[in-house]
Amino acid sequence: MCDQPMPERGLLQLQGVHTHIGHYHILHGVDLTVPEGELTVLLGRNGAGKTTTLRTIMGLWRASAGTITFDNADLTALPTPDIARRGIAYVPETMGIFTQLTVRENMLLATATGRFDTSRLDAVFALFPVLKQKWQDAAGSLSGGQKQMLAISRAIVEERRLLVVDEPTKGLAPAVIEHLIDGFRELKATRTTILLVEQNFHMARSLGDQVAVMDDGRIVHTGRMQELAEDEALQARLLGLSLAAHQ
Repeated sequence: MCDQPMPERGLLQLQGVHTHIGHYHILHGVDLTVPEGELTVLLGRNGAGKTTTLRTIMGLWRASAGTITFDNADLTALPTPDIARRGIAYVPETMGIFTQLTVRENMLLATATGRFDTSRLDAVFALFPVLKQKWQDAAGSLSGGQKQMLAISRAIVEERRLLVVDEPTKGLAPAVIEHLIDGFRELKATRTTILLVEQNFHMARSLGDQVAVMDDGRIVHTGRMQELAEDEALQARLLGLSLAAHQ
């Protein structure tokens, strides 16, 4: 049972979602609401089902039961390209960049028309100026943090209604993480809706509006991020740690 209900309506809603991968039953009736214009953090221990949830939303793995709706339209049976065309961008944990292509070419592949919207591109460069400096460099030559910035930038180079982002800070240095936090703050200021899986609790606390906690393929807590951040006993019960230790 969840401790606190999420808002009744949201831009994205999962209701009773189950996912099987081969013989393994990974998600066990996930209920999740992502409110429009907010950043929702999905937390949980390793193996709780967070990445499976994101991949199921994107149609990369098919829900075996339940429904996934986006702006009241049913996504559950749609193929991934059709889901993306609804205005949903996915940044996987692996980043998925093409290392042999330049930064420019990676970004161009993310456009629907093969042309850049100059104002959108300027906004991306304002968030991550280093990408303008590296514009003609091979993506494989970038640092880990720069590759993550490129992965996020591809997701926003055209207008999206929802960003689905899986552990963007994994393996990055603290200074780079702070840069990413600043970038996500700028995105939040535009009222971009974001669903973020993140193990860095400093980032989660800094950015989250809503929070959902997963355990064993189920959502076991939902509520405001600030309330979880201020309740160390609840953190320990749900996550086995204190957010205060990850400042």
